[in-house]
Amino acid sequence: MTTPNPRPIELYYWPTPNGWKISIALEEMGLPYEMKPVNIGKGEQFEPGFLAISPNNRMPAIIDPEGPDGKPISVFESGAILMYLGRKTGQYYPQDERARVKIDEWLMWQMAGLGPMSGQASHFRLYAPNLVDDPKLIEYGQTRYTNEVNRLYGVMERQLQHNDYLAGDYSIADMACYPWIRGAKLFGQDLSEFPNLLVWFDRIDARPCVKAGLGVGEMLRKPAQQQSQADIKEAAKALFGQTAAVTKT
Repeated sequence: MTTPNPRPIELYYWPTPNGWKISIALEEMGLPYEMKPVNIGKGEQFEPGFLAISPNNRMPAIIDPEGPDGKPISVFESGAILMYLGRKTGQYYPQDERARVKIDEWLMWQMAGLGPMSGQASHFRLYAPNLVDDPKLIEYGQTRYTNEVNRLYGVMERQLQHNDYLAGDYSIADMACYPWIRGAKLFGQDLSEFPNLLVWFDRIDARPCVKAGLGVGEMLRKPAQQQSQADIKEAAKALFGQTAAVTKT
């Protein structure tokens, strides 16, 4: 049963795979929420107000005004948000420890592997050519991360050979992984080479709440194929040009 939540959750968001994880989960769990865009291509993730709730200057993040003991709580990191929402509602994250461990395994696998490696593949395939003049300097990165994403898709392919979903029933683990499969072409992958993964993808892609989650803020960002070189260069500077700020005491 969903916990009553009369005040909407504030979702700090941009339409990317990590953002979609949370918009999909909120839709699936039937929680009211208000989307607050954070334009990562223009550096809004570095603004003090956002850093106060997401110190790693990454979205998504949430503020739940109806947190534990009725007091507001902020949560950053998409995996932590999914686990929090699952515990809050009792949906897609069961209390049974064995079932939860299976979900945790695949959620951590996505957070540590599928997401970062896909992100690196996207960086070297899409953004690096606008940051580095010599193609030879990015060729290794393109090959390395494209191949690693291919390996990770193979891991899912094997898991889904005898399972409809990654960790038993449909869960937050599937919500976490699905958006990174949605961008397969950007990461240099052909889903037709992974028939079990493709069946899983189509099964999730057809869910009404998944479609609704993907539609959140869809007009905020142009698809990669429609971005101009100027757009990509500007976004690359905001996304990859930052340095660490050191505060002396």
